[in-house]
Amino acid sequence: MSNVKSALTIAGTDPSGGAGIQADLKTFQEREVYGMSVVTSVVAQNTTGVQAVHHIPVPFIEQQLESVFSDIEPYAVKTGMIASEEMMRVIARVLEKTAAAYVMDPVMYAKSGHALMGEHSRDALKTYLVPLAALITPNVPEAEELTGMTIEDETAMKQAAKRIVQEYGAKAVLLKGGHMEGHEAADWLYDGNSFTSYKAERIPTKHTHGTGCTYSAAITAELAKGRSLQEAVQVGKEYVTAAIKYSLQLGSGNGPTNHWGYRLQSVPAQGELHNGIY
Repeated sequence: MSNVKSALTIAGTDPSGGAGIQADLKTFQEREVYGMSVVTSVVAQNTTGVQAVHHIPVPFIEQQLESVFSDIEPYAVKTGMIASEEMMRVIARVLEKTAAAYVMDPVMYAKSGHALMGEHSRDALKTYLVPLAALITPNVPEAEELTGMTIEDETAMKQAAKRIVQEYGAKAVLLKGGHMEGHEAADWLYDGNSFTSYKAERIPTKHTHGTGCTYSAAITAELAKGRSLQEAVQVGKEYVTAAIKYSLQLGSGNGPTNHWGYRLQSVPAQGELHNGIY
């Protein structure tokens, strides 16, 4: 019997390889879990923005899910771009039946600002998927959309995280501070009882395409391997920070991160994330 753990991403695509399912699968591979994918939308995009979107018919999304879960049960699941309420209902029915840890990256906008989810779908997200999530990983704009709050400081970040858990039912929230000001990029994990901060030096670069996907995928991989939520977030933070630090500077817009950037670290980080071993 194989000891390799499996992880599933349910999301849209990025043909330029920096975000979406492509970024998730690269991250799963680097974190040494077997990656699987269910495509919700096919997106024509690159580092400059989104040019077109084609949504997969919901019955076919359901067929993809059945193909995966009837054969290789994942140890952890993450979702990214889910464009419609109908998609969410189908995905929720599957997630309700699995013991796999579920990480939700509430993808609402592309890095270019292109909306990937309608307002009605954002409400449906809170109804169908947020209550099933072991962890939801919004950035500040996404948290503002979910809560209706204006988030301008650490206090507001914590209040928003509490609201997502206490009012909407997520088990835990990692509210990412990449959009905030300051020398550090500080994220706050709220597990329903207490807060834990994860901080890293803010790296001055525009090449951050796919950071949200990459961060949440790394956390998903670590949960699949049986790590605690706090450990998984620590590894994810170190992994995405290295990916940004050693970004590839490809394309003419917001370039992709470097999914093997952690291998270039000369000194092991706090969690000893180095040379592919943790």
